[in-house]
Amino acid sequence: MSTNVHSPIGVFDSGIGGLTVVRALMERLPYENIVYFGDTARVPYGVKSVETIAHFTTQIAQFLLEKDVKMLVIACNTMAAVAAQMVKDLSSVPVLDVIDAGAVSARGGKKIGVIATPTTINSNAYTRAIHDYAPDSRIHSQACALFVPLVEEGWLDHEVTRLTAQEYLKPLMAEQIDTLVLGCTHYPLLKPLLRQVVGEDVALVDSAEAMAEQVAALLAEKHLANPGPAQPRYD
Repeated sequence: MSTNVHSPIGVFDSGIGGLTVVRALMERLPYENIVYFGDTARVPYGVKSVETIAHFTTQIAQFLLEKDVKMLVIACNTMAAVAAQMVKDLSSVPVLDVIDAGAVSARGGKKIGVIATPTTINSNAYTRAIHDYAPDSRIHSQACALFVPLVEEGWLDHEVTRLTAQEYLKPLMAEQIDTLVLGCTHYPLLKPLLRQVVGEDVALVDSAEAMAEQVAALLAEKHLANPGPAQPRYD
């Protein structure tokens, strides 16, 4: 385990979505060095087998551990749903993941909608995590297989994306949800479009900000926070 406060935080995701977490970390922890791995060569993960996701996830985690990181952040909900425990078992440094962070942020809702990849939804990871913090909440889940490819293509405000979002969210809106968890780190890039679809009365939970707060708290607890003021390095 690296006890060097100047060692980087390792963040990884199936593609570019985890950069929403990196951005939140940069804003919350401006002195921290960060190394990011986005597996754009093998994205999307959400339609792959559990075995394949687990293999890729542990492979990337091991790669980052060899970079002498002081913490690992699983910035991909699909990876976290399938392999968070596997990563914790092989890691010599603390491991945090976005599912727990999202669940904490959603705990104030009564009727909570969760959108994520098919693998994340089928794992019931969010349902379990949210019920840990809000046992009386009602949770309605919707798999959104097309969102990640649309984001990776850069179609953030495209009519096709808008129509797709309307179709995916129709069942959740019929349940009169008051909170919508963006259960994939690609989805915050669609936040303006999703806001138009769900309206102003539904709280949108972006786990990136919550993740940054959890990282800050754990770094302080472990006495691993970089005091600065040197220019941080981002790789």
